[in-house]
Parts: sequence; C-alpha cells; structure tokens
Amino acid sequence: MNPKIPVLGVIGAFAVVILVIAYSGTSIIDDTSSEVRIGTSGGMPEIEPLIISLEDIVIKDVDERTAYIEIAFKVANPNYKGVILEMIRYNVYEDGMKIGTKSIGDRAAPGGIVAASNYFTILSDRPSIIKDEFTIKNNGNIPELWSALENGDPQWRVTGEAYYNLSSMTAGQENELLFEFTK
Repeated sequence: MNPKIPVLGVIGAFAVVILVIAYSGTSIIDDTSSEVRIGTSGGMPEIEPLIISLEDIVIKDVDERTAYIEIAFKVANPNYKGVILEMIRYNVYEDGMKIGTKSIGDRAAPGGIVAASNYFTILSDRPSIIKDEFTIKNNGNIPELWSALENGDPQWRVTGEAYYNLSSMTAGQENELLFEFTK
C-alpha cells in the first residue's frame, strides 16, 4: 500500500474539520475571554461592558463672547478581544443647567456599515483617551455661568451613552452603556 494515501486521508479529514468550524458561524476562541469553545453550546457571546470614566474637562479659553472647553473620556475594555466603540453621545450641565449635547463618532447604519474613520477600536490591553472640544457662546442671559467659567470653578455634570460592539461587527449584538459623572 502506498504510504501517501493514509497521510493524504488524515490531511483531508483535518481540512474538512477546519472548514466545518470556519463556516459554522462560531469561533474557536471566545471573543470575550481567552477560553477555547470547541464542543460548547453555540450562541452569541456575552460581551463585558466597557468601562468609561470622565478623564478631564478643561476650560481652554474664555473671553467675553465664547468659552472653549475640552472634554476627555477614558475608555477601558475588559474583554479578551478588541471592541469597536461606535459613538459616545454626551450632555454637559453646569450647576444643573444644560449647556449642550455632542457626539463623538457615528452609529452604524442599519446594515451594520460603519465608515472607517468614525469609530474607535478599544483594545483589551490598555485604555484609550477620547477627546472632544465644544464651545459655549455668551448670549448675556446667564451671567452666573459666565462668572463660573471666567473664575475656573464651574460645577460640571456629564451624562450620556456609549454604543459599542465586538470587533467582528457580527457578534455580541449592539451594546449601550449609560454614564453620569460630576466634576
């Protein structure tokens, strides 16, 4: 008997097993932990929520008409694989008065299509700092706010939500995280 036949048979069987696993819709390694999932029940993996904190909110410049503010969020990923942070939508309040609403990034279209430049990949090994800037216009109706901005002692409150998904965009469903910070 030709010794190449059993070797080719083993290689062929191995290739069939790889193809079945590759096209079965499940991955061998769990997206949210380093566990191997061969032989486990399928289904969508549970994604651990991102950890978002308010890194800083800084008054960059204030004049009689405009205030320039920079805000920074620290985003950490407790999952094994990278996570796509599609968007952070946030509201800024000063001493209970709403200053405005802004967004960083874009949500995916209903078909799951995200423009390459409008999302952030959050890796599991180190947090990412995501910054944004906004301006506040002085209309003269809120002297208390302008005084607090000029003195550098505003009472900030930031609320919002973050939308994220596993890096594959096909697993882990759409996820939303609500947050609120005071500074």
